[in-house]
Amino acid sequence: MYKRILLAYDGSEAGQKALLDSQEVVQMNQGAELFLVAVMPQDSVFIGGEGAFYDPQLADLEKKKFEGVLAEGLQRLTGATKGELLVGHPVDAIATYAKKIGADLIVVGHKHQQSWAKRWWGGSVSKSLVEHSPCSVLVAITP
Repeated sequence: MYKRILLAYDGSEAGQKALLDSQEVVQMNQGAELFLVAVMPQDSVFIGGEGAFYDPQLADLEKKKFEGVLAEGLQRLTGATKGELLVGHPVDAIATYAKKIGADLIVVGHKHQQSWAKRWWGGSVSKSLVEHSPCSVLVAITP
């Protein structure tokens, strides 16, 4: 059914749940290719408010952090054929990469926010991804 599965991994508890769920989906779809991505938000390397500036040292630290997340995901995941670090807005980066590789399914984790304020201001990558994805999306929920 699914031939190319893309797992967006962030190292969180919800991401780890998605990682386990993606392995099960791959096992059910024998011969499926599994791709793993971690997304480093582009704005995470800027400091300040309106007068923000780019800090190359911060950019290097952030890149190493997200490379570590990706390496950890690849180590935990059996059968991943490729791992890649993407930079940009998570929804756009994941959807664009899914188009690039011809993904049939995207797997992401999601943790329910406890307060209405966090739900209101935080937004949801998984919810937005469903709207912008070029293929099916499996959302692994962590309570």
